[in-house]
Amino acid sequence: MPVVKMADTLFTERMKNIFTEWRDGLLRNSNGELQFQGNSNDSQQQLRTIFFKMRPALSLSGFTSHQLRLIHLVIRRHFQDLAYVQINGEKTCQQQLVVRTDSKDDRELLMKEVKDEHCRQAEVKVQAAVGFRHVIDLLSSEQKLIVGHNCFLDIAHIYSKFVGPLPSTAEEFVSSVNKCFPYVVDTKMLLNANDVLQQRMKKSQTSLSSAFAMLCPQIALGKKSTDLAFQSCVKVEVQVDDLRSSNWNSGAKHEAGYDAFMTGCVFAQTCSHLGIDFQSFLPSEHLAHNEKLQKHINLLYLSWSNRDIIDLTSGKKNAVSLGYTNHKKRCPEILFENIALIWGFPSKLKARDIRECISKVFGPTSVTSIYHLDETAVFVQFNKEKFVSEFLILKETLERSDGPVSVLHPLAGLLEGGNTQAANYETYKDICSSPSSKILFADQADAVGTKWKNKLIESKAAMESLERESLGEKNEVNPAFVFC
Repeated sequence: MPVVKMADTLFTERMKNIFTEWRDGLLRNSNGELQFQGNSNDSQQQLRTIFFKMRPALSLSGFTSHQLRLIHLVIRRHFQDLAYVQINGEKTCQQQLVVRTDSKDDRELLMKEVKDEHCRQAEVKVQAAVGFRHVIDLLSSEQKLIVGHNCFLDIAHIYSKFVGPLPSTAEEFVSSVNKCFPYVVDTKMLLNANDVLQQRMKKSQTSLSSAFAMLCPQIALGKKSTDLAFQSCVKVEVQVDDLRSSNWNSGAKHEAGYDAFMTGCVFAQTCSHLGIDFQSFLPSEHLAHNEKLQKHINLLYLSWSNRDIIDLTSGKKNAVSLGYTNHKKRCPEILFENIALIWGFPSKLKARDIRECISKVFGPTSVTSIYHLDETAVFVQFNKEKFVSEFLILKETLERSDGPVSVLHPLAGLLEGGNTQAANYETYKDICSSPSSKILFADQADAVGTKWKNKLIESKAAMESLERESLGEKNEVNPAFVFC
């Protein structure tokens, strides 16, 4: 740092004289006391002789950060036997020292000791801040059996918060999860794996609270079950203090600790129905290796509505219907290439209104489904991939036109206000991959802004080419440009 100001020059010369006098005085005065030249009262308040790691040192106080940088510069330039040291105190306080060393090697040894101490202090702070991560690491290192209920999203949250950023595909995600947690079991899978439980669940649901009430009525409802077939097979003893007894007795659903307790109880009772005897297990045995449970390990519902099951071991995804043979898919298959993303539309529009607008243009069966991403955005899945690009072309055409056609067009209601934006699914992925993180998608897209707009501009030529091809077809009328 160059010293260019007159005040800085005078200050550095004064400090150089003080350090020289102090160093020389250490050799003359056995008691270590030193009277500085100039304003001695100010100097004694700012400079005090102490010992640091068995070495004489000057404690610096009352200096500004700029003055301390100048002092550091003076030490480096003019004193090979002095070392400038910062000592971390409690909280954020730091102590600045100038330490007298015997030689260059002694100086290097001192600086290494100080650096090592800083590293140890930083490590202590990191370990104190890590918190629950220690629990996750321990579960992973011990390869404990992880039990959850419909827990794919729970595992995703744990991975995101304690392991690393979520991979871009489900296959990559499950491969990484399997390395951290090699044994995961989902009680929702177990409930559908037993014929007796399956028949019982047809009358209710496989939600956690329903399963808990059915399998553990004495705890959930405070009474014994009259159904002998569903008496609790595994005895669960609960001890709750007076402060929490009211919440416990009422069943505090969706409270993390109570949900975990319910999941454990459901798992224990379900295992018993599968023929697993906990009393015969030795402490050294691993429950995940039990042959009756092993075939259900690492199978999670990726999509409950579509009955998609993913295997955490192999990464394979299958549409399997365990039980519920009369179960019908409530949602169509999701085809990402057939999806258009629309956001910024008038808030008064509902999903059925958007479907009606688009269906008037592309045909009554053109829209397979509409998914609300949030209150500002929807996914529109077409039955044909080409409708995505045709919709985007038509939107751009209508927005460039000021004629009566654009006003009377069926999509006019969707484009009302001039804030409606649209893109394909790849653009949606790009927007979501941005470091910016907003609650509403419209705000997220605005935060990303230039990036996704530039991508649309780059693909504009391709879209216009497709438009010319569509208009050039003689034997087929393009529904994107017909309205009644």
